[in-house]
Amino acid sequence: MEEARGTRDAADAAVRFDPLRPLLVRVAYRMLGSVADAEDVVQDAFIRWLGADRDAVAVPEAWLRRTVTRLCLDQLKSARARRETYVGPWLPEPLVEDEPADDVTLPLMLALERLSPLERAAFLLHDVFGVGFDEVAATIGRDAAAARQLAARARTHVREARPRYKLEKARGLEIAEAFFAASRSGDMAALGALLAADVGMWSDGGGKRPAAVVPVLGFDTVMKVHRSLAVLFGKYGSTLLHTGMINGLPGFVTRESDGEVQTTALEIEDGRIVGIYVVRNPDKLVHLH
Repeated sequence: MEEARGTRDAADAAVRFDPLRPLLVRVAYRMLGSVADAEDVVQDAFIRWLGADRDAVAVPEAWLRRTVTRLCLDQLKSARARRETYVGPWLPEPLVEDEPADDVTLPLMLALERLSPLERAAFLLHDVFGVGFDEVAATIGRDAAAARQLAARARTHVREARPRYKLEKARGLEIAEAFFAASRSGDMAALGALLAADVGMWSDGGGKRPAAVVPVLGFDTVMKVHRSLAVLFGKYGSTLLHTGMINGLPGFVTRESDGEVQTTALEIEDGRIVGIYVVRNPDKLVHLH
């Protein structure tokens, strides 16, 4: 009898929780930059939801969003300590979406990394997810005025990372396909025509796969790296698996000669590539398999 009652209780909790799960995962992912960590946080929130007096919760979405955000704030403390010892550039786990659910692109996520956890929470909840400042304040344990100030400060810091204009998806994917073709075939003239003078390249191998341990900055340096890579691609191959939007940027997923996948996302301004973001760390690509 007790077991049957517990099963019914869990089923009732899930009925109200499951429709909100995608939103909660998005909130957690935007806070943490990790798909696996986001899913763990949301599962932890479900366990807390299971043990809560759900009849007393007037707005389940607000209660759960608050719970997820607070769990993320706790986790960010240890995440920051881990990133201090990370080998090479740190990039968020790639999120491959045909139609991104919001306008948080990879450069913006990197800018968010430089904010304090509370600034990050206030900005994401209000500016990205449309939460009112009263709820933001209740979530982060500050008053509404302080929540407004945190969001405003965050907005100032990330302003440069927000796209100045919206790139047409079709044009972005066209450039991504051209970049793949030129970089893999060794057509340096075609590749150079795609790059901006101040282009930069960030490769995240996490110390587990070969990758540059510092950003590669400037047209000449990026071209030099790709001349070397083209020799390897020509010798060992690189298979295109998917072209699409990666963390809000046009890009592609490939399988490289070691049998592992990697993602390449391209930041494009005025028709030229200004940022190349390559994720090679296998721990960050598990969800793509």
